[in-house]
Amino acid sequence: MNDRFAERMQDRTVVHDTRVLADFTAIYCDGHHTMAARELAGTDAALLGVYGRKRPTLCAECAAHLAYAERRRAYCPKDPKPFCAHCDTHCYQPAEREWQRSMMRYSGPRSWSRGHAIDGIRHALEARKYRKQMERQSHTGPAETKERT
Repeated sequence: MNDRFAERMQDRTVVHDTRVLADFTAIYCDGHHTMAARELAGTDAALLGVYGRKRPTLCAECAAHLAYAERRRAYCPKDPKPFCAHCDTHCYQPAEREWQRSMMRYSGPRSWSRGHAIDGIRHALEARKYRKQMERQSHTGPAETKERT
């Protein structure tokens, strides 16, 4: 772990996003790896205390994916950070990106009953806003859209 990672983990938004990632990964792990041995995640964010007393319990595969996602979130060059699905810069390796996509598809709907209803509503509203913005750009072209904003 380096100082830059620890510094980024001081940002409230980064911490929130990282906690949501961990919760979603735990939901996925619970649903897909029921027979695998699990232990408390020992990722860099967990060692920094980002999860507090609610450290995720994951199998080794899911813990490795979470550790990768924590680093990607901490080092995201975008500010404010868009959802990865809506980003023009894909910083995830293809295999990790596909794993994240399938994990989010599985965990997203199940997360509403596990304390992430407000996050889900925000995500839906942000996705709607993004789709409308993309629709406007496709009809008017990127130069005209920038002038309007």
